[in-house]
Amino acid sequence: MTEPLPSSVLFCCDHNAVRSPMAEGLMKKFYGTGAYVQSAGVKGDMEIDGFSIAVCAELGIELARHRSRSFDQMEEWGDDLSSFDLIVALSPAAQRKALELTRFHHLEVVYWPILDPTGLGEGREDKLRSYREARDQIIARMQDRWGPGGA
Repeated sequence: MTEPLPSSVLFCCDHNAVRSPMAEGLMKKFYGTGAYVQSAGVKGDMEIDGFSIAVCAELGIELARHRSRSFDQMEEWGDDLSSFDLIVALSPAAQRKALELTRFHHLEVVYWPILDPTGLGEGREDKLRSYREARDQIIARMQDRWGPGGA
C-alpha cells in the first residue's frame, strides 16, 4: 500500500554531492511537480560527484548544474526546514542532524539506509556499478512509498 505524495520533501545526506542530489533528481523525474523537492547536506563543502551525474544521465536526469548546500546554507538562503512535510535522511549523520534541527517542529523524518558508493570499486565500470546500486536503492524506496510515478 503506497502513501500519498507529500507536498514537500527534503532529501539529505553528508555533503549533498552524491545521494541526496540523486534523490532530488529522481523524485522530480518520477513524480514531476506533484511535490516541492530540495536536497541538502550536513556539510555543503563538495561539488556534485561526477559519477552521480553519469548514472542519473542514464535515466535522462540532469544533475550537472546542481550546487551543493548544507542545512545552514539552506536556511541562510531562505528555505525553512519547518516548511517541509517530510525529510528523508540518506545517511546516519544526516538523520542525526535532521532530528536535531526539527526537534521543535511537527514533521516527519525518515531514514533510508542507502549505500554510500564513494570509494567503492577499482576502475570506472566498478565505480559506476556502485553508483547505479545506490541510485536503484533510492528508486526502490521511492516506489515502495509513493508508487511507480510517471517516469
